[in-house]
Amino acid sequence: MSEPIRTETEAGVRSLVLSRPQEYNTITPQLRDALADAIDAADADPDVRVILLRAEGPAFCAGYGLDWSTQLQAAEAQSGRAWDSLMDMRVMSTFVDTYMKLWYATKPVISAVQGWCIAGGTDMVLCSDIVIAGEGATFGYPPSRVWGTPTTAMWVYRLGFEKAKRYLLTGDEIPAPEAVKAGLILECVPDGQLLGHATAFARRMAQVPVNQLQMLKLLCNQTAENMGLASSRTLGTFLDGVARHTQEGQDFVARSAEAGFRQAVRERDDPFGDYGSRHR
Repeated sequence: MSEPIRTETEAGVRSLVLSRPQEYNTITPQLRDALADAIDAADADPDVRVILLRAEGPAFCAGYGLDWSTQLQAAEAQSGRAWDSLMDMRVMSTFVDTYMKLWYATKPVISAVQGWCIAGGTDMVLCSDIVIAGEGATFGYPPSRVWGTPTTAMWVYRLGFEKAKRYLLTGDEIPAPEAVKAGLILECVPDGQLLGHATAFARRMAQVPVNQLQMLKLLCNQTAENMGLASSRTLGTFLDGVARHTQEGQDFVARSAEAGFRQAVRERDDPFGDYGSRHR
């Protein structure tokens, strides 16, 4: 298995690059651990002022690897033990705590997004301070239709109540230009200009003294903290486990085992005509 993260440093910018393009940079325990280490290292390095999170390949992150995660839940069911909600939350929190490192890193984090950034990929990327996308990028949380809830709860803090409900209560996909208008991300640029634009912006920011960057990030983030971000995150992580263990969630896992997870996802999304269903 290839390394899930590689790093580069230039002009005060540490690039953390998701580097499993053939797998659409799906989230695995290996990616979780590598990303956590990479964020910690960048935040501790005195030569780094800005962190740039980006990805190789056609997709930034297509969410959790449904192969290993549905298999894990199927094995849990076969064990005969009742669902242990606290054990589930402890395991899920190891992923959420990694995403939140982007938020709690003292240095600013910019994410450059191309292609799919959906489901768990949004749990990750919305913890960045600034998100820039290519015009062809797509965001969304399709597991809100069955089998999940956003764990980091960043949708509400970025969009406000009504717009967050509009997208989460349908699971609808959000093309990058629409995501800009809604306030989910900062801006989008032509796909071919994404890397150059995001890198230039990160280097521009890196000209500011690092202590200034750290103070200003802390000041801005404190507003969300005062609004109850920690409580929302705790509830989101817990409810994600609940959603995976409703009858509908268990049926989704059973269907994934029977027909394959790609087919189960198609059947979930076909009535809405979006994501993979729209592109078939």
